[in-house]
Amino acid sequence: MAHRSRLAGFIIDCNSPDLDSAARFWSQALGMPIANPDAGDVPGQYAQLGDTPGNLHVEVQKVDHPSRVHLDIETDDVEAEVARLEALGARKVAFVKRWWLMEAPTGQRFCVVRMREDAGRGEANRWD
Repeated sequence: MAHRSRLAGFIIDCNSPDLDSAARFWSQALGMPIANPDAGDVPGQYAQLGDTPGNLHVEVQKVDHPSRVHLDIETDDVEAEVARLEALGARKVAFVKRWWLMEAPTGQRFCVVRMREDAGRGEANRWD
């Protein structure tokens, strides 16, 4: 099925009890203000940074697994994009709320999320 996808941004996973301190560190380290200290649908779980290059979504996330950085791919058809990526060798790890956590053939984790049309990130790739 034809669909579109593009890089949405980067999520900084922090295994820390203090999301505020983690968000302040990454805000200062990257020179990006904290645009929303309570982003997401779980209070105290996500902080979104602002003034990002190319309007990329950059978020600090409180997690219970080891700290790492992962990227998000956004798409107008999550299931079609997941199928495309599986055909390239990725594998599904888990369905989380509204998105798929996946793993590349080389071991990196990433998420496939619903596209935000108002993101201002430019044209998405079209896959037929």
